[in-house]
Amino acid sequence: MWVANFFVAGSMTMVLPFISLYIETFGDFSNAYVQQWSGWIFGITFVTAFLFSPIWGRIGDKYGRKNILIMSATGLAVSVFLMGFATSVWQLFLLRLFMGIFTGFIPMSQALISTQTPKKIAGRVLGTLQTGSVTGMLMGPLLGGAFADVIGYGATFKWVSITIFLSAFIVLFGIKEMQMTVTNTSEQQLYSSKEVLLHIIQRPVLFVVMLMSALVQIAHFSIQPILSLYVAEINGPESIAFFSGLAFSVAGIGNLIMARRWGILGDRIGYIKIIIILLFVAGIVYIPAAFVNNIWQLIVLRMILGTAIGGIVPVRIAYIRQEAPLSMQGEVLGYNTSLRFFGNIIGPALGGMLAGFYGFAAVFYATSALLLVGGVIMLVVWYRHEYTEKIPTYSKSKFFH
Repeated sequence: MWVANFFVAGSMTMVLPFISLYIETFGDFSNAYVQQWSGWIFGITFVTAFLFSPIWGRIGDKYGRKNILIMSATGLAVSVFLMGFATSVWQLFLLRLFMGIFTGFIPMSQALISTQTPKKIAGRVLGTLQTGSVTGMLMGPLLGGAFADVIGYGATFKWVSITIFLSAFIVLFGIKEMQMTVTNTSEQQLYSSKEVLLHIIQRPVLFVVMLMSALVQIAHFSIQPILSLYVAEINGPESIAFFSGLAFSVAGIGNLIMARRWGILGDRIGYIKIIIILLFVAGIVYIPAAFVNNIWQLIVLRMILGTAIGGIVPVRIAYIRQEAPLSMQGEVLGYNTSLRFFGNIIGPALGGMLAGFYGFAAVFYATSALLLVGGVIMLVVWYRHEYTEKIPTYSKSKFFH
């Protein structure tokens, strides 16, 4: 599964660096037109992914997650392959919209692995799995740019689709989905979508953990539209492409180094404690980023940020694995994925708007505030659940008297 995630993540990110350049080949367009369509074409995938993730999760709970993974990889491969033949922005837009229906491969693989893994080591295993997708995301843009320069944009889309098809074959022939034997009736019971939503809402800690999925993505993606411009402001125009790419990539390197370690620590001391710590660390790290005057200061801060943000994902999924019955885990993780994609949609828009009105520093302040407030909310809800609601009434009265 690690290899399949590596191929999918790498393949999907290979085409991102040159989407705007690909649009320019369709006609003689103004810069404003290309930038506008680049934003819409990039974002539309997250909109359909947001809508379809819970549906795929529910289908996976019923019919098996392996089958959904094969369908997802096949759908992605077909849509990317057809993008190589696009001749207009509308064709590319519609294909990206279609691709969003199948974009849940990596979250669904996490759901598959989490249900096949004992709860006590879920954090470690999911952290290890995440390194596959992170490695692919780090290598993808570099390879994509190199391929595009050599064989052209259209041909790169077609070749990229082959590696995604390969992921479908890896899952088909290399992954065996075991039927979990459960004795607990709540684990065997089939739940309606209404019951799944009630299960989430009636558990405040679980509900807030899932809301953090959106908040973390909003915070992380709010920086993406302005990072290259910020690098240019603090470092000048010299080697801007290299330093911008480095500023993007080091967060992934931090993620790669620490994701598994945070998962192991979560298995040992509790997942919610790790989530709270990482929210505060990420929130604090964003503040000095607004004051840097040297590119290497920004790069160091981005690496620290990556170690924090990257740890939240596997630990959060391990907690959901712990709190949701087996027969609804796919749908619960589907809602969690939808919230992540919602954050992917809101984050860039929020970052661009704040930077336009108030300057780059405002984006870092707002992002820091979001994460710190999220950490406080998570801490309060967890503390009330863990230390207040669980104390029997007689103990309280005995204590106070």
